[in-house]
Amino acid sequence: MTLADILLLAVLVLISISGFIFIKKAFPQGKDVKIEVNGKLAYKLPLNNNAIIAVKGINGDTVVEIKNRKVRIKESPCPNKICVHTGWIDRGAVICLPNRVTVF
Repeated sequence: MTLADILLLAVLVLISISGFIFIKKAFPQGKDVKIEVNGKLAYKLPLNNNAIIAVKGINGDTVVEIKNRKVRIKESPCPNKICVHTGWIDRGAVICLPNRVTVF
């Protein structure tokens, strides 16, 4: 490894670490879960209470689960199930585009 390789590796590690810190600060963990259907707020629930909610979307029910201060879309009538495969989140959002359900 040359000196240039080592410097490049160090710069890439620093960029990765700073990106992680930025994401944590830009998207802090909230106290509530908000669920929108077709752009309108349908639910606002506390993140510290475990719950399973059936949310009526335009194509059927999307099941949202809150557990251990995390949230996920458990079931949805969409064809590809991308929202279901996203899994548990504690910040950011999960969107079921075909059913027009947003969880954040």
